[in-house]
Amino acid sequence: MPVVFFGHGSPMNTLERNKYTETWRKLGESIPRPKAILCVSAHWYTEGTAVTAMEKPKTIHDFYGFPQALFDVQYPAPGDPRLAARVRELLEPVEVRLDDSWGLDHGTWSVLKHAYPSADVPVVQLSIDGTQPPQFHYETGKRLAPLRDEGVLVAGSGNVVHNLRLMKRAGGVPFDWAVRFNEKIRAALASRDHRALVDFAKLGEDARLAVPTPEHYLPLLYVAALQSDDEPMSFAVDGYDLGSVSMLAAVAGMPAG
Repeated sequence: MPVVFFGHGSPMNTLERNKYTETWRKLGESIPRPKAILCVSAHWYTEGTAVTAMEKPKTIHDFYGFPQALFDVQYPAPGDPRLAARVRELLEPVEVRLDDSWGLDHGTWSVLKHAYPSADVPVVQLSIDGTQPPQFHYETGKRLAPLRDEGVLVAGSGNVVHNLRLMKRAGGVPFDWAVRFNEKIRAALASRDHRALVDFAKLGEDARLAVPTPEHYLPLLYVAALQSDDEPMSFAVDGYDLGSVSMLAAVAGMPAG
């Protein structure tokens, strides 16, 4: 199976049709149908590592201030307790808690609503341990590699650049620092320079502004870690929202054309 990083942006993308959501839809149509999806979402940021293990994960509306139509969205995909147990096995010796209280947050369902609108593919979420450094997340991603041969689509959902404090509410031209950081990360993905991806903080002030907190960036490391040595990284879509959010989507393992 391929591996995909979705730059998910605003939850409102769930309800909209734009170049990003159309790309997500086309990805869902072009990727071989997965047996299940394992998603690493920016919005499940925990102490320790957990994986959803319930049969019927709830749709979590983890935001406020949006139209009622967004709160009315449901994504009733089944869970997959057997996949959760498999993830726990693969990540040893990392201790992984089997969770029955979370569900699917908008980092997951806002993109899957377009990629798999029928919600008929089982979905499991893996949390991001916020107490651990980037290298831990990269190594954790590598341990998930057998899932690719087992028909599981591993997806990361976040944003390479994500600074809501500096966003331009009317949209507009992206900040120079946002473009510089996004382009450097994109170049590192294209050249398989995974060390540069892990050591993103070495990009200085641009990194500090682009990644003021790490939760939206770290899902990218899981996807990069799963890229094989002979696989190119392609970029399904790129762009900027609100001046300070990068919408880059990256895919490894898709056949050319």
